Amino acid sequence: MTVKKIQLISDKARKRICAGAIAVLTATATFMTVPSGTAFTEGGIAEAADRPVSISSCVISGDQVVCSISCKSLPASDDGMFYLYADEVYEDGAKGKVVAKTSRAKNAQFSFALNLNSADSNLSRKFLVAVRRGGSMVQVSNEHYITNPEAVAAHTSARMTTGKKGILPDQFKLTSDEILDLGIKQVVYNMNLGYLCGETTDAQYPTISYQYDGQTYKFNGKIVTEYDNIVKVFNLQGIEVTMAILNNGAEATQDLIHPLAKDGHTWSALAWPGYAFNTAEPVGTKHLEAIAAFLGERYSGTENCGQVDNWIIGNEVNARTECYYLGTDDLDVNVNNYVKAFRIFYNGIRSQNAGAQIYNSLDQEWARKSNPGCFLSKDYLDRFNYYMNREGNIDWGLSFHPYDAPLYDPYAWKGQAVYVKNNIKTPYITMQNLHILTDYMQQKDFLAPSGDVRSISLAEIGFTSSFGEDLQAASVAYGYLVAEANPYIDSFMLFRQTDDAHEMESNLALGLCGTDGSHKMAYDVYRNIDGADAASAKKTASDIIGMDIDQMIASGTFLTR
Repeated sequence: MTVKKIQLISDKARKRICAGAIAVLTATATFMTVPSGTAFTEGGIAEAADRPVSISSCVISGDQVVCSISCKSLPASDDGMFYLYADEVYEDGAKGKVVAKTSRAKNAQFSFALNLNSADSNLSRKFLVAVRRGGSMVQVSNEHYITNPEAVAAHTSARMTTGKKGILPDQFKLTSDEILDLGIKQVVYNMNLGYLCGETTDAQYPTISYQYDGQTYKFNGKIVTEYDNIVKVFNLQGIEVTMAILNNGAEATQDLIHPLAKDGHTWSALAWPGYAFNTAEPVGTKHLEAIAAFLGERYSGTENCGQVDNWIIGNEVNARTECYYLGTDDLDVNVNNYVKAFRIFYNGIRSQNAGAQIYNSLDQEWARKSNPGCFLSKDYLDRFNYYMNREGNIDWGLSFHPYDAPLYDPYAWKGQAVYVKNNIKTPYITMQNLHILTDYMQQKDFLAPSGDVRSISLAEIGFTSSFGEDLQAASVAYGYLVAEANPYIDSFMLFRQTDDAHEMESNLALGLCGTDGSHKMAYDVYRNIDGADAASAKKTASDIIGMDIDQMIASGTFLTR
């Protein structure tokens, strides 16, 4: 089979993965652009050399916001004053509201009211410095967001972190004992806003009215209750919950679709619509802010609704035409708009629950596109990190999906040399060369504000049994042990608990269980890999691989075919 034909099959399979990854329970549970003068480095960090004023920090202090600035040189001014503007995310330039002013100086500070829980809240706004020149206001700094929303969190609970071993659970087996039997420590689930928002039609579960910044927002009481029960089921088992927030463009959430995504784009029958969040219009933006606050509060572990420790914003957002649609192939426009949505969710959720971790989501196509309309994950990551540093560094996390290449390749420990390489220019990042990603994230410009390497979650990773249950079992063992040995990986979420019939049409039998519920060889291996019978599970994998799996991982053995 030629390389081209292999990749075409992989494209088709990818669409099915996106569709499967965003399946959601509805009633089955019982309980722009970059400024001119910008130059990118290898790590993606840039300087906007045309603006002399730098906002070095913008933080909440009590009921105030304090912004500190410094100047390379004092910009010309008609009146000798600096003006601090608060823009909504959809505004650019000196168009928002002046919230503070001070005399020009090489170093200066602004202080103004946070106005939390009011129509004039500054929580999710972006701030910039301007001067009056020639009778007009001229922007002289880059934008900057509040970077410590957790300072006002009133619903914080201790995180439920106990281990890396995770899975995408079968929504029809939530009351079975398989998750406990497998020794799962983390689960990842999907929350489609199109189902969550809007009014309910079930009188037993009244519509939930939520007050946010002086406005009332509606949530479907039945769907919210189902999520409450799902999250609590996992919490009662001591399992850490990660929730992916998705935008399927249902009737109740048309305002959440970015206007550049309303161009009639259609998806394959195998794909599930995934739209970019609306950060371009007032109504949609405010709705996003309300949703973020609602979710952060309700699932903080303090409201008797369950605790979600981790939130993923979108799914594989670099896969523009398949998973996070925006009607332009301009990388800057796509990333800039996603960053705005990410900031809204970050500030909204963490202003309620300081312990929550917020992640972006990227696929494994590091340096090779399977679809020309999508973006390389490395390029997207670099640009995302650039905006985050430029507009106020926060503790964002990276959710990465290091599937084999192609997706149905059955050898996790021995990839095809044309796709998997042991250097930064590798076309794909898989479990086999995962260290390339974690090495990359150790660069100074990628570090969290604390100086630590950011949280990295492998929130979606699966291995097929279509070419033999033995190969899947060995791949599962190899993948988990690679993640366990890497100190920068915080979770390994196996995709999935049970096979999906549509995915199987593309040789993606990714479940630990068959469609009939039977346990595959990989089920027992995954169950035992971190317990008292770990030696037996490792021996099974080693015999299949033909090499001691512990020694292989410890020595960094890199095999290709």
